Order: sequence, then C-alpha cells, then structure tokens
Amino acid sequence: MSAFAWPPDRAAAAAKTRAAADIPAAVLVALFRAGEQAEPHLVLTRRRADLRRHAGEISFPGGRRDPEDADLATTALREAEEEIGLPRGDVELIGELPSVSTFATGYVIHPYVGSISGPAAWSGSAREVESVLELGLAEVAGGLTRTQIERRGITFETDAYIVDEQVIWGATARIIAHLLERLQAPAEGPMALR
Repeated sequence: MSAFAWPPDRAAAAAKTRAAADIPAAVLVALFRAGEQAEPHLVLTRRRADLRRHAGEISFPGGRRDPEDADLATTALREAEEEIGLPRGDVELIGELPSVSTFATGYVIHPYVGSISGPAAWSGSAREVESVLELGLAEVAGGLTRTQIERRGITFETDAYIVDEQVIWGATARIIAHLLERLQAPAEGPMALR
C-alpha cells in the first residue's frame, strides 16, 4: 500500500493533465523605431471577430508549431509572414522571452523578439487578421491598468494595456510585461534595435 498516496494529489494530477495537453506555439514580437525620436514600436494584430479561438483579441502574429518547422523560432517567423506579410528575411531575431500559457486553450506560447527596419505595407491574412496595429512601446507601457473583461458571458478583472480603444490583455499582456522587464534589465543580455 505504500506505493499509493491517499488522499490523491489532485493538483499534481491536474498539472500532469495540463502538461500533456499543452500545445507548443510561437509569436513574433516585432519591434521597429519610428518618429522624430525613433521611438520603439510594436507590431500587433487584431484577430477577426468570427474566429473560434481568441476572437477579436489583440495578439502578436504567431500560432502553433507545424511539423515541418525546424524549431519554434521558425514557427514565429513563418506565422508572421503568413499573418501580416512580414518576410522572414526582414527580421533579425534578437532574443527570446519567457514562455506563457493560455489558460483556456492550452497553448504554451514562446515569444521571439525580432528587430525590423521599419513599418511596412502590411498584408494581413484575410482568414485571421482584422487589422495590423503599430503601437509605440512607451504608449503601451503607459497604458497599464486593471480592467474588467467579459468573455463568454463571464466578467473578470485582469491586468491590461489600454491604448486609445485597444485593450491588450491575457497572454499578449503578459508577453509585453516580460518585454518591458527585459528592456529595463540589460543584464539579461542585449536586445538592441536596428
């Protein structure tokens, strides 16, 4: 009987079940400098409102790893090319941020930071992207707040970044928080922009 634990460790069992269901995904956190002060800007997308998952949300271009992707960095670059028309060769990968999970859909997102030369004539995927957003990093950082969100009939309070009418929350907000921490702590390694 010593091989069995009683009562069962439900938290450990739930963690094991979640880990088995985690879906690897990657996003590209594309940064460029613009304006008179050469301020860093982020490239984000607003997902189409009729999508089954993360409908209408603001996110970084990205998605699940395909079997032919050599690694998750390749996934991030491929997805950015598919979703916003950013050629892979135009991106200089400069770092990776800590992975984050989506609680409701089971994705483990690996964010790759890339420097691009400037804004582009984006061509958003008609299947997934409603619009491509270019937001100043300082403006995003200044928009940190707590807000109420309603999803699927449930209202909850969460950290979010609000810029104009754009509400950035969830995994995307957590990735932005990691980015801001990393940019303020250069001891973690260089993350230079072109």
